[in-house]
Amino acid sequence: MPDPMVPPTPPVLLSALLAREDLALRRIAGPADPDVVIHWAHTSEMADPYPYLLGGELLLTAGVHIPEPAGSGTYFDDYVSRIAAAGGAALGFGLAPVHDSVPQALIAACNAHGLPLVEVPPQTTFSGVARAVWQLMAEARLSELRRVAAAQQSLAAAASRPDPVPSVLRRLAQRVGGWTVLYGPEDTEIASAGREPKGDGVRRALAELTRVVRPVPAGPRPQAAPPRPGGTALPPGGAPPPDDATPRPGERARPRPQAGPRPAEPSGSSHPQPHPGRTTSDDQPAAGRPASAITSPASATHTLAGTHLAAYALGAGHGFVLGIATPRREPGDHTIASVAAVLLSLLTGEHQSGTGAARSSALVRLLLGASPEAVAPLLGGERWLVVHARPVAQAPDAVAASALGAALGSPLVDLARDVVRVLLPAEREPDPQPGWTLGVSAAVAPQEWPTADAQAARALARAHATRAALVRHGVRPGLAALLPRDEAEAHARTLLAPIAAAPALTETLRTWLSLHGSWEGTAVALAVHRNTVRQRIARCATLLGTDLDDPDVRMELWFALRQREQ
Repeated sequence: MPDPMVPPTPPVLLSALLAREDLALRRIAGPADPDVVIHWAHTSEMADPYPYLLGGELLLTAGVHIPEPAGSGTYFDDYVSRIAAAGGAALGFGLAPVHDSVPQALIAACNAHGLPLVEVPPQTTFSGVARAVWQLMAEARLSELRRVAAAQQSLAAAASRPDPVPSVLRRLAQRVGGWTVLYGPEDTEIASAGREPKGDGVRRALAELTRVVRPVPAGPRPQAAPPRPGGTALPPGGAPPPDDATPRPGERARPRPQAGPRPAEPSGSSHPQPHPGRTTSDDQPAAGRPASAITSPASATHTLAGTHLAAYALGAGHGFVLGIATPRREPGDHTIASVAAVLLSLLTGEHQSGTGAARSSALVRLLLGASPEAVAPLLGGERWLVVHARPVAQAPDAVAASALGAALGSPLVDLARDVVRVLLPAEREPDPQPGWTLGVSAAVAPQEWPTADAQAARALARAHATRAALVRHGVRPGLAALLPRDEAEAHARTLLAPIAAAPALTETLRTWLSLHGSWEGTAVALAVHRNTVRQRIARCATLLGTDLDDPDVRMELWFALRQREQ
C-alpha cells in the first residue's frame, strides 16, 4: 500500500509560493533553503497542533492562541518545537486582526529550530494561500504527466530499434538524468548507459540493491554479511540498510526532512515502494504460502551519498534487474522507470528464454518447405487453439497485441489491420480479457491451423455481434456423424452450388443462420449495413430457389454449411 502520510499530489517549492506577487508573502525567519517543499496548507489556532499534523504542511495561524505574556516565557519555543517534531514544513503567521507584527520571540524560536517562518500580510487570506498551493500542485501534476507521456513514447520508439536493450537504457538515462544498467541473473552488468556514478560505493550499493528484488530461491536463509567499514552491517541478502528513520517505541513516525523536492507518483497509483530492508525471511513464510513460494518486491529504493538508487525486477522471470542511479528523484521518475522495466522484460524474455530461437527455427523450416506438424514441437505443443481478438475501444497496436499475448500465455502473436491473432497450446485455455472481445477455435492439430483460424474468425464475429467477451467454436457432433462423409459432402456441394461462386453470399448466409436470422447482429458481425444483409439474404433465397423463413430449410442449409467447413 502507498504511504498514507504522503498525499497523492506533487509537492511544491516554498520558494515558488513566495514568488507569487499576488500573495506578497515574505520569509522572515528560518533557513533560506530553496529546496524546502510543502505538501499542503493547513490552518490551526491550536496551542499544540502536533496531534493534528501529518508532516509537510505549511501551517497558517493568526496567533489567536498566543497568551498575553507569551514573549517572556517558553511558549513560542515549545510551540515551534512541536511543529518541527510533527514534520511541519513551514509556519505562516498572519498579520491582523490579532497581531500587528510577528512576535520577536516567535522569530527567534523559528531560527532556533530551523523552521521557515513566513509573514502573511493583512490583504492576503489564508484561503487564498491554500488556493495558490493547490494551483501550483495542479501545474506540477500537468507538467509531470506531460513528461511521463513524452518519455513513454520515446522509450517505445527505442524498443523498436535494431539494438533495443541498449537503446532503451540510453533513452531512460536521458529521461531521468542518471545512470541505467541491466543486471543479469548472476549480478553481471549486461549493458549500461548514461553518466556512471563516481566511485565504487554507489555501483556496489546498486548491485546489492538488486538482490532485494531478485526472486529468492528456496533453501536455507542466507546469513547476514559481516560488518562493513564504519560499523554498518548489510541485512540478509546483501541489501543496503534502510534509509528512513525508524520511530522509537511509542513514538509516531514522521517524514524526514528532505533536501530536494519530494517525489510524487501519478494519482491513483497503487504501486508500493518496498524498502530494501523489508524482505520476508525463509524461516517465517508469509501466511498461507510455503517458503519456496515467497516472492520478492517488484522494486526497491535506497539513497547513498546523495545519490538515489532504484532497482526493478523484470517480469520475464529469468532474474534480470534494471538498476538506476540518479543525483535526485523527480516526480514521475518511478512511472518512467516502470515503463522501461516492462519493455525490458519483454526484450530480455524474448532473447534469453530460448523460445525465441525455437520460433525462429520453426519459421525457417516452414519457409524451407517443412510441414506445420513437423515444426509444431519446436513451438511447444501438439494440439493448438487459435484466438482472434479485437479491442473494445480502439484499433489494436503492437504494444496492446504483445500485452494480450503475455496475458494469454503465448508469444505467438500476429497483429493484422483490425484484429490480433494468437496461437497457443490447447492446454492454455484462454479466459476473457478486460477490454478485448475474443473468438476461440476448437483444439486442432498443426495441419488444421488454417481451419482453426477460420473458426476463430467466425467465433469473434459472433462474439462481436452478441456483445459477448469470449465465444468458443462449438465442436459438438452434428448430423454429419450419422452419414458417410463422402455422401454428406456431395449433398452440401449440390445444395450450395448456386451460391458457391459468391463467397460474400455464403458467409452472409452462414452468419445470418448462426444468429437466428438477426439482421442487426449479422450486420454488426460482418461490418456492413442492415440493408446489405437483407439484399444478400434475398439474393440467396432467389438463387437457392427456397423459402428461408422455413425452419426445415434453414436446418438443412446450416447442415450443409457446417459440412462445407469440415
